[in-house]
Amino acid sequence: MRTLTLVTQKGGTGKTTLAASLAVAAAESGERVIALDLDPQGSLAAWGDMRDADSPAVDRLGPDRLGDLTAILAALETQGFTLAILDTAGVASTGGNLAMQAATLALIPARPSRLDLQATMPTIETLMRFGMRDRFAFVLNQCPAGRSSRGIEAANGLGMFGVLAKPALTQRADHQDALAAGQGVTEFARGGKAAEEVRALWAWTDRKMKGTKT
Repeated sequence: MRTLTLVTQKGGTGKTTLAASLAVAAAESGERVIALDLDPQGSLAAWGDMRDADSPAVDRLGPDRLGDLTAILAALETQGFTLAILDTAGVASTGGNLAMQAATLALIPARPSRLDLQATMPTIETLMRFGMRDRFAFVLNQCPAGRSSRGIEAANGLGMFGVLAKPALTQRADHQDALAAGQGVTEFARGGKAAEEVRALWAWTDRKMKGTKT
């Protein structure tokens, strides 16, 4: 079973929204997915509670269970899951560190602002300390529509520190509306631009994980 961890030591980057939509897109592509909420705020678990669909499965891991994360992931694999997506807290935490270490690939969402780019540095340093130089990538999220200079500058800046996932995700209302409806964006607006970008991001992530040795 592969494990995709969404991690950044900053709130407000759209991490939970991205985790939810990637979980749905992966399930639609044929993966048997479980999305695990490691964030004490429980936003991903609340999204799961709103859903009518059985897939992807969604569960919450409280602080008392995080020490057993490796064993939990191993047990999920025996149940037939092929992909676990871990949504972590937007602060440095033991749970976030364990989720990074368990990752086949860690995705670091960042908005195209100087503050967000600077805020990725502690996460990068932690990943490097864990020997994960080839097992993380940045995702530019909530980008202004069009080819903005801010987005280009952010992409160039992140590219200096590691791999940049493709495509960057444009800020679109469909993302927030889908989460509020208990859906992924590829369910909520199947033919929309946001859905198209998320499918492409999942395809990129899938290829990257297949090429990543753990």
